[in-house]
Amino acid sequence: MVRWYWCGVFGELYSSAIESRIAKDLTQVLRWIESGDSEPDTIKDANFAPNRLVRLYTRRSAAYKGLSALLLRDGGCDFLTGFEIDTLKYFEESIDIHHIFPRSWCEKNGIKPELYDSVVNKTPLSSRTNKFIGGNAPSIYLSRLQKEAGISEERMDEILRSHIIDPVALRTDNFEDFFQARQKALLNRIEKAMGKSLILDANSLEDTEQFEHEEE
Repeated sequence: MVRWYWCGVFGELYSSAIESRIAKDLTQVLRWIESGDSEPDTIKDANFAPNRLVRLYTRRSAAYKGLSALLLRDGGCDFLTGFEIDTLKYFEESIDIHHIFPRSWCEKNGIKPELYDSVVNKTPLSSRTNKFIGGNAPSIYLSRLQKEAGISEERMDEILRSHIIDPVALRTDNFEDFFQARQKALLNRIEKAMGKSLILDANSLEDTEQFEHEEE
């Protein structure tokens, strides 16, 4: 049942022909649960192209919102309190999807919007955390967050990993290493949720130079 849900989300199968998809799922999913019949078409049809990940920019996409939900389901922790963000905290703390490398920092350092506005550079954060981040480099805002929360560097690294963020790349303000590592990690998380292998080839993963080459 859970696998069917994530296949629908990341396959973005409810973005069109919704009524016919619902009609199919109502019968096929119930039959699948009750009798172990063949998998619903939603699971069979679902596919997530790896290069789609970088091009997820807004919450209009089910896959964009699905990534946020997946991170929270798997134990994403609040940067300030260190607690897992459950449903109650989601509403109490005004959790939203914010940039990890701030937009203004990226613009000053020549990072293209096609990269810094990608969901790869975003994660669920509280409005309080986002205020601490501001437009600062990660190396600066992480020190401020640690001081405010009264936690060690090691504990902050654990929190970052709960959002599939490479602490070393973030602490050294290395956008390229951060982006490539998180891109691969997010694809791996999607693959596990869908229960399907994603086909990766030389053109599947975007690096931080590709969009510059396209512009030129």
